[in-house]
Amino acid sequence: MGVAWTPAWGAVAKGTSMRDSRFLPLTAEEIVAAAAIARAASPNPESLRFAAMYTHEPDKWQLREGAPVSRQARALLVDRSDGSSWDMVVDLDAKSVLQSDKVLVGASPVLMEEFMTIGEKIKEDPRYREALAKRGIQDLSLVQIDPWAISNVPDVDISQGRLCSSVSYVRHFEDDNGYAHPIEGVVAIADLTTGRVLEIFDYGVKPMNEECANYLPEFNQPLRDDIAPLSITQPNGPGFSVNGHEITWQRWRLNAFLTPIEGLVIQGVELRDAGEWRTVMHRASLSEMVVPYGETDPNHLWRCAFDAGEFGLGKLANSLTLGCDCLGEIVYMDAVLASETGEPQTIRNAICIHEEDDGILWKHTDWVTDKVEVRRSRRLVVSSISTVGNYEYGFFWYFYLDGTIQFEAKLTGVMQTKAVEAGAPDEPGTWIGPNLVATIHQHHFSFRLDMEVDGWRNRVYQSDVYAPPVGPGNEHGNAIRVNKTLAQTENSIDGMVSPQSARTWVVVSSDHRNAWGTPTGYKLLPGWANSTLFAQSPSHVAARAGFAKRNVWVTPFDQGQMRAAGDFPNQNRTEMGLPAWVREDRSVVDTDVVLWYNLGVTHIPRVEDWPVMPVERAGFMLVPVNFFDRNPTMDVPPSEPAACHQPGSQGEAENCQH
Repeated sequence: MGVAWTPAWGAVAKGTSMRDSRFLPLTAEEIVAAAAIARAASPNPESLRFAAMYTHEPDKWQLREGAPVSRQARALLVDRSDGSSWDMVVDLDAKSVLQSDKVLVGASPVLMEEFMTIGEKIKEDPRYREALAKRGIQDLSLVQIDPWAISNVPDVDISQGRLCSSVSYVRHFEDDNGYAHPIEGVVAIADLTTGRVLEIFDYGVKPMNEECANYLPEFNQPLRDDIAPLSITQPNGPGFSVNGHEITWQRWRLNAFLTPIEGLVIQGVELRDAGEWRTVMHRASLSEMVVPYGETDPNHLWRCAFDAGEFGLGKLANSLTLGCDCLGEIVYMDAVLASETGEPQTIRNAICIHEEDDGILWKHTDWVTDKVEVRRSRRLVVSSISTVGNYEYGFFWYFYLDGTIQFEAKLTGVMQTKAVEAGAPDEPGTWIGPNLVATIHQHHFSFRLDMEVDGWRNRVYQSDVYAPPVGPGNEHGNAIRVNKTLAQTENSIDGMVSPQSARTWVVVSSDHRNAWGTPTGYKLLPGWANSTLFAQSPSHVAARAGFAKRNVWVTPFDQGQMRAAGDFPNQNRTEMGLPAWVREDRSVVDTDVVLWYNLGVTHIPRVEDWPVMPVERAGFMLVPVNFFDRNPTMDVPPSEPAACHQPGSQGEAENCQH
């Protein structure tokens, strides 16, 4: 898809829309221009690498004040000659550098160039070869080395360069599942710039699982032959339109695109109501994602990945395949990102857009007249999938006819494994094969929801349901009431999920009310996966992932606060991001508020998750609360009754309603 579209600004009846092309991703031409400016400012342009390059979005406060704001690009840079990292902002209009800050060594996200080449350097090290020889491995051609970020490895000085740790597996043949055969006890520490292996830790030989666990079809014969064909068609084509990055469907319009770090971003979300566009949300993204493992064994205790800040979910996005990743009347959107050498590269079919049937929208049978009215729901789906090492993550945003927005993460892929002695006592992991267990871990997703409910002046209420004490006003003990606590400052609410009180968080407009005098709003409805971080001090991850110690945070909009763990979690051991920002305890009343929601999946592995994990789902919803004057789907037309197959009908079609 192209990006030549320049959306219109303008006031709408219920607030001011921030639909401006300066929020959209860089074009191929802008990537080329920004890279040229960055190289011209670098003392070593030939060794300059772009760990990430993306739009430096304008400050909304400046835009509201009418200040001149140029089109800008931000680049997180690595000088491969010495490993130094730089944070640079360039003005694409003036063709100049606005900011160029040297940051901590190793701070820029990992380069795939570094990770793809370091394995061979490790294999050349005699200490590594000796460690593998002790385990009976002489031929290293089928040895798989997985590099990991370094920050959680104890007793390693992470200030001495761009470093990585690594773990190893051995495949029996090229297409084997290496995670079935972990080379237990061997950890290599290497310098990503020089290629020098700094340390080989050998924690002792453990027996290796020799049983293969392959997920390819040829190893899982016979395949089922009783799955009936399933076809999803829309004879008149899809019911949405795509223009550049803008998607319009039913009463919705929004922008969708990828950034190299956050991955899929939804921006400029608006609903058309009574002929006018109303703002709902300025920007929604997965600001950070951390996966800490819960093993105490020295070969495992440091394993933890910040999949956004250390690696980049957008850089690792898949090219999606029709009929496999997406099914139905699909429209794809390509993503143009900067390569690590600064050239534009296209990820084909990076974003999948389609409609899905969603069952009953509403129904009522009038028992007096026996008349039945039913409407079917459908939803717009905007999705992408990223592969980070052994795991795949699907990111799905759903938009519904009634104004609801839903996010769903789909987790799949291959679990981390550990080799153990047969019958090892008190093993905390789950046995999945001979001498093989899968280890306990968590997945914490931190969403930054820059809300603009009927304009940018909003408030947030933490809403709890309670039963008043039996007594005056509740003599019969049946009363149910709601307590609404206004978030006055960043630390004025506890932000913890409470299913016992049906807790939600409602963002309401400070200025607009519905026909019945109630402030218009949207509520954050948590899903079922809400674990907070189990890691404790003195673990490094407890400080680095402090955002995951609370489910919900509320902050005022700040252009410099986009990612829950800060801009540079790579090779960092200090507390940054949300826990540091809220120490100021700023006011969040009648202002531009940002809602941060952290959903946590605690994965206690199952045998059924091996050798590849069936999708596990987790998510949340943003639901209109008094945003409309009544049910906004009363104008949805009824569906035509369709033919269906009844049991025993032997294929004969009968009319029925679902």
